[in-house]
Amino acid sequence: MSGRRRFPSGASAATRARYAKRRQRRLGRVENDLSAAQWAALVSAWGGCAYCGGSGTALQKDCVLPISRGGRYTLTNVVPACRSCNASKLNSEVSGWLRRKRLDERGFLRRHAEILRALLADV
Repeated sequence: MSGRRRFPSGASAATRARYAKRRQRRLGRVENDLSAAQWAALVSAWGGCAYCGGSGTALQKDCVLPISRGGRYTLTNVVPACRSCNASKLNSEVSGWLRRKRLDERGFLRRHAEILRALLADV
């Protein structure tokens, strides 16, 4: 299984804490510069989950290029994702994951580029 480690239901608090510390160290090694205003602009531009288009649920910040693969929380790398898509994607490469889930890969990539172009033009 690739991706984030999935803990069995009986995983200890110490195990969870160890993996949380490891993730925080990875995050601390890179510059993460996504502001609250940029996040709000992304959510507004996408209008729902960037992957499945779902709306009406809380959206999470998902890195297109996962942190474990060198990604960062930046305007060009973050998209809003529903909890289901974010949990399913884990640290998968976005194109392969979209194909496996039979989601519209070409549509996502085109829309991602359009939204970034518009948001970066405002900067």
